[in-house]
Amino acid sequence: MTHILAIESSCDETAAAVVACGGGFDVKSNVIASQIDLHRRYGGVVPEIASRMHIEAVTGVTEQALKEACLTFDGIDAVAVTYAPGLVGALLVGVGYAKSLAFALKKPLLAVHHIEAHIAANYIASPELKPPFVCLVASGGHATVALARDYAEYDVLAVTRDDAPGEAFDKIARVLGLGYPGGPAVQEAAKNGRTDAFVFPRVYFDGAMDFSFSGVKTAVINTIHNYAQKNLPIPLPDIAASFQYAVCDVLSERLVACAVRAGVKSIALAGGVASNHLLRELSQVRAKEAGLNFYCPPPVLCTDNAAMTAVRGYFEFVAKKFAKTDLNAVATLSISV
Repeated sequence: MTHILAIESSCDETAAAVVACGGGFDVKSNVIASQIDLHRRYGGVVPEIASRMHIEAVTGVTEQALKEACLTFDGIDAVAVTYAPGLVGALLVGVGYAKSLAFALKKPLLAVHHIEAHIAANYIASPELKPPFVCLVASGGHATVALARDYAEYDVLAVTRDDAPGEAFDKIARVLGLGYPGGPAVQEAAKNGRTDAFVFPRVYFDGAMDFSFSGVKTAVINTIHNYAQKNLPIPLPDIAASFQYAVCDVLSERLVACAVRAGVKSIALAGGVASNHLLRELSQVRAKEAGLNFYCPPPVLCTDNAAMTAVRGYFEFVAKKFAKTDLNAVATLSISV
């Protein structure tokens, strides 16, 4: 077995993991230091604060990951790290730390794309899943539908042209006074609401499967303002439920449509928004109607973690695609093709 030590610091979670790879993926440890409580007071992630917290946490989570895996640095075969995309200051912390480890240990350095790592989380949860398949990566910073032709070969089928779904959830949660992070808060508020109470807009593009969530976000905010201006009580559960349905309806519909167009037999979800119960339910129902297999990792592997980074890094290790010591953080970068 090949033991990959992975570091993830693309946003507000400092994570380290050890995964035994080869003939499957055995997660020996998956340690995550979350900054949610710190950023909650600001209503969102503050990049400078996130970077400073990564500096404080990265050594500790790495040591904990090795301890839980019952390994020392000598037992590691390679070091994988998320280098793009994400908050550049946050990424720099992980990249710098991983480079120093790989150099000192004389181990291969594996550069991992964050979106590709999210897709790879499905291989941990569902070992039977094999390419080709179509995967939706939905999170606070991304909405991408990709065709996984192979374990390290992708075609981008759809992207968001403005806001990411997670960003839209955060903004609506803030306007409704639900707090941060927005996804879980909106989901909780929507439990007692009607999905058909409001019909919020869906955006379609001629000849493209791309997403746009700025319109639905604006429509929800305008609805809230209209109630406030008329001194009427805001039907919070109904607004939350109708908004959540509008976003998840589009995401699941485009995912299945992309899979049908690509001619594959399986679809998968990934990314933080993939933890949303309604998105999972709609995607599974629509997959069944289209005769497709449906896959989705558990929530702990949907949100940012280093186990998925290790798995994606393993395919770089097998291909002997080792990063050099001049590896740098990149804030915006499309997945490889």
